[in-house]
Amino acid sequence: MDVRLIGDEGIEERTVEELAGLLARQDGLVWVDIPSCDRDAARVLSEVFAFHPMAVKDCVERNRVPKMHAYLDHVFVVLHTPERGERGHVHYIELDQFVGRNYLVTVHGPINPAVDPEIALRETRAVLSRIKAGRLRPATAFELSHAIVSALIRNQEEYVETVTSDVWRLEQRVTGGHVGEPEEFLNELFRARHGLLAVRTMGALSSAIYGGMAGLTRISPGGQRLVVDIAGQFERIRRVADGEREYLQGVIEFYQTTLTIKAALIGQAQNEEVKHLTEASYAQNEEIKKISAWAAIIFAPSLIGTVYGMNFEHMPELHWVLGYPLALVAMVLASAVLYMVFKRRGWL
Repeated sequence: MDVRLIGDEGIEERTVEELAGLLARQDGLVWVDIPSCDRDAARVLSEVFAFHPMAVKDCVERNRVPKMHAYLDHVFVVLHTPERGERGHVHYIELDQFVGRNYLVTVHGPINPAVDPEIALRETRAVLSRIKAGRLRPATAFELSHAIVSALIRNQEEYVETVTSDVWRLEQRVTGGHVGEPEEFLNELFRARHGLLAVRTMGALSSAIYGGMAGLTRISPGGQRLVVDIAGQFERIRRVADGEREYLQGVIEFYQTTLTIKAALIGQAQNEEVKHLTEASYAQNEEIKKISAWAAIIFAPSLIGTVYGMNFEHMPELHWVLGYPLALVAMVLASAVLYMVFKRRGWL
C-alpha cells in the first residue's frame, strides 16, 4: 500500500500510520494506491476511511461489470480495462476508486493469475510519473481520478487499435484467398469480434455510470465537468469499437458467403458426377438385359439340340418320320416366343 501526499511542493511518500492525520488536514491531496486488497488493506479501508462494508467487499472480490455508488462524502467507482489473453480470451483488469473531498483511494484487482500483476498498475504508475516530472499537478481528488481514468481509456483505445490491426490482416486474407483451414480461420474472426465486443461493453457501461455521476449535486462544478468529459471519452470508445465490430461483421459475412458458394459448387460437381455414374450404370444394365435375352433365346434350341445330340441306343424318334423335324420346329417356336417376350419388354 502506497500513501502519498500531493501538495504545492510536489508529491511526498508517507506511511500508513500517518493516514489519519493526513486526512484531517485541510491542505494537500492524499492518494492511497493499493496494488491488492489483502486483509491489511481491507482493515485500513474499514477502520481508517470508514467505507461501507459492501464497498470494501467489492474491493476484495472481483466485479464483473462497472458500477458506481454515491455516499455522503465520497463516490465509489468500479472500472475495467481489457488485456489480451491466449486464444482470444479477454482479461478484465479491475480498478476501484474512492473519490472523496481531499483523498483518492485506488484499489487494483483481483486479477487472473495468468496476468502479470504489473499490468494492473500501469495507469496509476503512468500518472505518478507525470506528477513526479511536474507535468501534472492535481489539486482535487476528481482531477487526479480524471488523469488515472483517462490513462485507462487510452489503454482501451490501444486495445481497440490492436484488434483493428488483426481485423485488417484477416480481411486481407479473405480477399486474397489465403485463409488456410476454414475452421481455424473462423475461430480467429470470432475471437477478434469477441475482443471488440468486450471493450465496447466496457465503454458503454462506464459511460453510463459516469453520465449518472455527472448529475450528483454533491460533486463540485469543476468535478462535474471532469466527470462529463470522462463519460464522453468512454462513449467515444464505445462508438469506435462498434464501428470496428460492424466492419469485422462484414468480413465474417463475406467469408461465410464465400464458403457457401464453394460448398454449392462442390455439391453441383458431385451431383454431376453422380448423374454420369447413374447414366453409365443404366446403359450397362441395358446391355446386360440384351445379352441375357439373346442367351435365353439361344438356350432353348441349344437345350433341345443337346438332348437329341446324345447317342441313346433306343430313341423312339429314330423310327418316327417326323421325329427330328418336330424337334426343329420346337426349337424355332421356343426361340420365337422368347424373342417376342423380350421384345415387348424392350430388352431387345
